[in-house]
Amino acid sequence: MEEVVNPPRTIMEVFQMLPEGTLAEVIENTLYMSPTPITNHQRIIRKLSVQIDLHLTANNLGELFFAPFDVFLDKTSNAVQPDILVILTENLGIIDEKSTIHGVPDLIVEILSPGNRKHDLVIKRALYEKFGVKEYWVIDPATKESIGFSLKDHSYVEFYKGNGEIHSQLLNRPFIF
Repeated sequence: MEEVVNPPRTIMEVFQMLPEGTLAEVIENTLYMSPTPITNHQRIIRKLSVQIDLHLTANNLGELFFAPFDVFLDKTSNAVQPDILVILTENLGIIDEKSTIHGVPDLIVEILSPGNRKHDLVIKRALYEKFGVKEYWVIDPATKESIGFSLKDHSYVEFYKGNGEIHSQLLNRPFIF
């Protein structure tokens, strides 16, 4: 067994020691672990990722990434793994080519998993609002209900509620799943 020479002193240091691909996040200095996503969760990510990526690429609008991929919203207490995230061209500087994202994505999509409704609808929504994510989507894979939030005066306002699609204001088009 390998001896730990310098044991971690903070939750962020514990997080950074986890094996690559571990489904974990740090939100306000609390470590959250997640189970592997369910089948419908993966299907929705695949369908939306393909459509959004084609749109971004065709119009040179930015880049898309998907979980597991760490996004460090700050250096000390907040690192998340959004299901889908978009960084617009003017903000591509937050991408560390050797590592991950260090900054705030422009658009985030989270697909609910059994037992995590509060995590995505309350905890992560408040976090993304606090850090200024411009557009935030939550999708329930069981019902295909989608809810879109847009940042207005530092607060989220619900601007869309539908089924089987998101209507991104930021990307100026709908995407069907």
